Amino acid sequence: MLKIFGRPNSANVQKVLWTCAELDLPYERIDAGLEYGVNDTPQYRAMNPMGLVPTIVDDGFVLWESNACVRYLAAKHGFGTLCPADLRVRADAERWMDWAHTLTFTISPMFWGLVRTPPGRRDLGLIEEKRREVARLFAMLDANLKTRDYVAGDRLTIGDIPFAAHVYRWFNLAIERPDLPYLKAWYERLVAREPYRKIVMIPIT
Repeated sequence: MLKIFGRPNSANVQKVLWTCAELDLPYERIDAGLEYGVNDTPQYRAMNPMGLVPTIVDDGFVLWESNACVRYLAAKHGFGTLCPADLRVRADAERWMDWAHTLTFTISPMFWGLVRTPPGRRDLGLIEEKRREVARLFAMLDANLKTRDYVAGDRLTIGDIPFAAHVYRWFNLAIERPDLPYLKAWYERLVAREPYRKIVMIPIT
């Protein structure tokens, strides 16, 4: 059985878990990261020298880096659906997957500052700076979604997966947000999917 090492509240782990849920793939998840430890052990570092989560083990094949895990699982189990068969559509989806790293690097300091840092130690200036930058980036995604239901077209693909936790947090943190109607409509389409609700819409911690 597929094994996934990582904690359920990790944005990167949620990418892989949501992919599995959409593909109806059975898996065993092993707690790792932050309060669970494990990822600093020699055994884990032998699988993943970065010591981050997630790491997957599929019939002896070890893979890390969340987007690589999503691509692998979608190509193996969802070719023609989550992994588009059309080369140009797939390239478009993968372009947005790569671009999502820009959003991740920007939203993470805001999220950690608001959620995982005690109030007295928060850098409010940095949080506000990142909030404005995230809004600018989400406006780019909003423009892309003006003419399509999902990131790479009219159906859910690997291109949508990396934004899962970020858009959920964006709409549920106590922050000021600009009006981005196409982004909001896309988020509502995600919320309508049971796998998204099950994996991503958990308490923000």
